[in-house]
Amino acid sequence: MPELPEVETTRRGIAPHIEGKRLTQWIVRDHRLRWPIEPQWPAIVAGQTVHQVSRRSKYLVLHLDSGQVLAHLGMSGQFRIVPAGAALEKHDHCDWVMEDGTLVRYRDPRRFGAMLYTTDWLAHPLITKLGPEPLSIDFDGDYLYTQLRKRRGPIKTAIMDASLVVGVGNIYANEALFLTGIHPTRACDRISLARAQRLAENIKTVLARAIEQGGTTLRDYVSATGQPGYFRIELNVYGRKGQPCATCATPLKEIRLAGRSTVYCPHCQH
Repeated sequence: MPELPEVETTRRGIAPHIEGKRLTQWIVRDHRLRWPIEPQWPAIVAGQTVHQVSRRSKYLVLHLDSGQVLAHLGMSGQFRIVPAGAALEKHDHCDWVMEDGTLVRYRDPRRFGAMLYTTDWLAHPLITKLGPEPLSIDFDGDYLYTQLRKRRGPIKTAIMDASLVVGVGNIYANEALFLTGIHPTRACDRISLARAQRLAENIKTVLARAIEQGGTTLRDYVSATGQPGYFRIELNVYGRKGQPCATCATPLKEIRLAGRSTVYCPHCQH
């Protein structure tokens, strides 16, 4: 599913095309997303100006004259900038039509994404329990160490918990743990301060690098301009079960943690 780098890449792709412009129409062809699009919402937002497109965790936020639209890509959602009059495809569920004719199309084969209107997004239940942004000053090694001391479960599961830190999805958790030399099943309360500090820095490094590369395309993710994410070519462990470790050449192993594929080097990570 799209993770933080893919969502940030999407934000950067659509923001220049819609910020400062009026949203003249929200066309809904199928309201049955993860949560239904309420029938009154398109009329409420029509005619309002999009002042900013921001991101919180994996949510895109359209800041309007009054209220906001929260959007989540779910498992397979995409926002694309398409020409006016572009032919519809099977899973094109919504369009945002801007005053200058710009068309932002939402495509979601699995319909696990969401588009929600709210008048106070910071108080929305989907937002209030989120942890700090990983690339912000609020997330650092001291914070991570303090949080880990309260937990006994596997470190990989912890850093993927959005109440601890947002946006560290499966791909990037695998990569950050490899760079830090931490085994994904190591208990949280057995991580030293020094290692927590290195892990926090590597989480920042991995996510920032992935954003620079436009995210990671494994199946169907593309940016708002239709480009795939190129971070896949830099992956050290994710998706490389049985292949040699880039550091020591030991064959990489795979286990399942919380139902997610977890690849690691049995020599470098402990």
